[in-house]
Amino acid sequence: MKLQTKIEIEKYPFKISYSDKILFLGSCFANEMGTIMKRLRFKVLVNPFGVLYNPASISGALERLTSNRQFLESDVITDGDIYKSLYHSSEYASMSMEELIANNNRLLGEASSHFKESRWIVVTLGTRWIYRLKSNGVVVANCHKLDQGKFNREALSVDKVVDMFSPFILANPGKIWLFTVSPIRHWKDGAHGNQLSKATLMLAVEKLQIRFSNVLYFPAYEILMDELRDYRWYSEDMIHPSQFAVDYIWELLKENLTDEPAKELVKDINKLNLMSNHRPLFPESRNFLTFNKERKEIERKVEEKIKNL
Repeated sequence: MKLQTKIEIEKYPFKISYSDKILFLGSCFANEMGTIMKRLRFKVLVNPFGVLYNPASISGALERLTSNRQFLESDVITDGDIYKSLYHSSEYASMSMEELIANNNRLLGEASSHFKESRWIVVTLGTRWIYRLKSNGVVVANCHKLDQGKFNREALSVDKVVDMFSPFILANPGKIWLFTVSPIRHWKDGAHGNQLSKATLMLAVEKLQIRFSNVLYFPAYEILMDELRDYRWYSEDMIHPSQFAVDYIWELLKENLTDEPAKELVKDINKLNLMSNHRPLFPESRNFLTFNKERKEIERKVEEKIKNL
């Protein structure tokens, strides 16, 4: 008896190894996957501009990363006495204009270096909708809860999305571009509107795959919508996937996109993380001293394996 519609995942020509640097850009789902990989000691940088939902903001981040073009005062808006960046999520804010710009440019330099050294660029697209400031036409990464009358809301077309990413892929043929569409539903436009938005993003990625041999697609959206078609896989808001669903999708990503040495090392690091989180009642006991000795030996072997990869 079949109780699930299993998603067929393609055989990928490239595999992630522990020697690869990886950059995650995009929606909350990029944060989820990137954070898991960071915890497992992959060489990842996750959302250096904060969470970005739409293709225009993500491609804008790529432009900054490739050019290292510095942020200026004109890239900042005020909300009362708080300064906020047009190109970052809401946590990038300060009560000092100078502090905000300096911090954003410092992080940009670090992220730009990581991008240049990365073999994998993982992009998670959330929505086709963008918000453009009426005053200067800039597409913002986040509306920062400002008056909606300050923005024009626009829907991107398939071709527009393709045109936004193509120059960066073309200019970086040695990198592998892994696209996903976020399984988090954007319910503002209702069920039909959400499907139209996600379909636009999927069609755009398909066109990029046809155009470029180094573009891959991982079906995170389809896994949650079809393979995990039940509200028990969602968090309380019925929009975001539960932690169990996130872990399930991660396991599929790991099994299909990491090489065999990485899979073995993940097992060791998972065991080590569990041991490191153990809080003994009696740290001076002989049992804990033996346990701690074993943990340190596993730590040594893990570090040696990572070093030799």
